[in-house]
Amino acid sequence: MAAEYTIFPLTEDNAREITSWRYDPPYDLYDLEPRHLEGLLNPDYQYHQVLDAEGNLVGFCCFGIDAQVPGGEYDEKSYEVLDVGVGMRPELTGQGLGEMFVAEILDFGRTTYYPEEFRVTVAGFNKRSLKTFQKLGFMIQGSFIRELVILEFYQLVKPVKEQ
Repeated sequence: MAAEYTIFPLTEDNAREITSWRYDPPYDLYDLEPRHLEGLLNPDYQYHQVLDAEGNLVGFCCFGIDAQVPGGEYDEKSYEVLDVGVGMRPELTGQGLGEMFVAEILDFGRTTYYPEEFRVTVAGFNKRSLKTFQKLGFMIQGSFIRELVILEFYQLVKPVKEQ
C-alpha cells in the first residue's frame, strides 16, 4: 500500500499554522499558542509535519523528550524506547483517519530512529486516541496523574517489528 502522507521536519509556516488550531473541549488541552513556536522549531524536539498527497498540512508528530508528559515515569531502559507524540488538524479528528495517520508516523519513526519499542502517553479522556493506539498493537503499561491539570494519563508501549 502506498503511503498516504509525507513526513519531514516542521517548517516555520506550518508551525505557525499549528499554533492557531483550536480543538473542542475537552481536547482543547492540546491547543498550542504562538509562544510554543520556539519549541516546535527546536530540532532537539524532533517535530515533523505530516502532509497529505496534495501537500496539505494534516498534522504533526514529535519524537523523544517532547513527546513525554510531565509527571510520568520515563525510566531509562536497557534498550531503545522512542516516545512518540501526534497531533491531527482539528477538523480531521473523529473521522476514522487516525489509524492510518498514526501507522505512517510509526513507520517513519521506525525507519528514521530504529527503536526497539515505541511509547506513547495519552490523556485518559482521549478515548479516540487510546483506541487508535490499541488497534495498532499498543498495550497500556501504566498510568499517572499529572498534578498541574489533575488529569490521568496512560502510557502505552509497543515493541517495534519490521514491517
